[in-house]
Amino acid sequence: MRFLHTSDWHLGRSFHRVDLLGAQAAFLDHLVATVRERGVDAVLVAGDVYDRALPPLAAVELFDRALHSLAEARVPTVMISGNHDSARRLGVGAGLIQRAGIHLRTDPEGCGTPVVLSDAHGDVAFYGLPYLEPTLVRRRLKAAKAGHESVLSAAMKRVRADLATRREGTRSVVLAHAFVAGGAPSDSERDITVGGVSAVPAGVFDGVHYVALGHLHGAQRITDRVRYSGSPLAYSFSETNHRKSMWLVDLDAEGGVTAERLDCPVPRPLARIRGQLDVLLEDPALERHEASWIEATLTDPVRPHDAMAKLCERFPHTVSLIFEPEHTGSEAHGSYAQRLKGRTDQQIAEDFVAHVRGGSGPDDRERTVLRGAFEDVRVDESVREVAR
Repeated sequence: MRFLHTSDWHLGRSFHRVDLLGAQAAFLDHLVATVRERGVDAVLVAGDVYDRALPPLAAVELFDRALHSLAEARVPTVMISGNHDSARRLGVGAGLIQRAGIHLRTDPEGCGTPVVLSDAHGDVAFYGLPYLEPTLVRRRLKAAKAGHESVLSAAMKRVRADLATRREGTRSVVLAHAFVAGGAPSDSERDITVGGVSAVPAGVFDGVHYVALGHLHGAQRITDRVRYSGSPLAYSFSETNHRKSMWLVDLDAEGGVTAERLDCPVPRPLARIRGQLDVLLEDPALERHEASWIEATLTDPVRPHDAMAKLCERFPHTVSLIFEPEHTGSEAHGSYAQRLKGRTDQQIAEDFVAHVRGGSGPDDRERTVLRGAFEDVRVDESVREVAR
């Protein structure tokens, strides 16, 4: 069985206000061409089809076009909802669409109901685990507690129970949208931390032959059988060094895995440049970046006049400008944004408590209250998205 593992399309997302719909359309054309050229038996999309719960009409039309192309290619497609998607909206019409070979898995209750495809060696059961917001699905899945590991373990319990009823030799594939321990995140993923913990151990998925993961935007191998495809396009400058790709996976008769990385089209390379403005405008070594999307960090001690316009004369695709003046001594504290960079909402709130108290941070009880407040806000946002 040969399948193509992809995820995190984020249809409708822009890049620093640059419209990416054309680039996303080119990727989807590339995906369908790959399906035809490489003899793919199934396409797997591991969540975050859209960038937000209410995607723009142009993104919905692009998705509709992709579904028609996959149906015309007569390749079964298994697709789950991610944390950016509205599961209910994405799942509308799933029963009808399934007749065209497009299998949408957006309901947590369906975790243990696979899409079963067959090849010369027998059946392959594909289980779709949509993004599982712990607080919302804990009771439905009868999970021990409201955490990512707990709800995914409960979902996998259903998977294993169904597998036990299948004929001997049935191979199994799971699609999941989660942050698995060992994965490297980037700046463009939405935080899914629960109780201060976001990552789940790869061992949660033990017992299946391949796990097609979505959520993290860098393609990576957690184990030979547990992989992220990453996003097909870069959505932040933290992905400058990513190689955007899909996994072409062959599952042999015994469930052995062979995987090949297939590159995705690159609409425009990314580059981060840093230094004083005059140096950046004259440095011959930067000539290779003149056609790239640019994030420029200026280190001039005084903010240069009309810096963006001057940069765009040499680098016309400059989309992000950051000022980090080089200071020494007591001035070297950085900007407010710099001091917050890489810190979670919980850490920022705890720092604020320490600041207003003159150095005494929150105790364990107060940390629990803060954590609960942030979780309530995130869950409330999820509920609102579903209800819209």
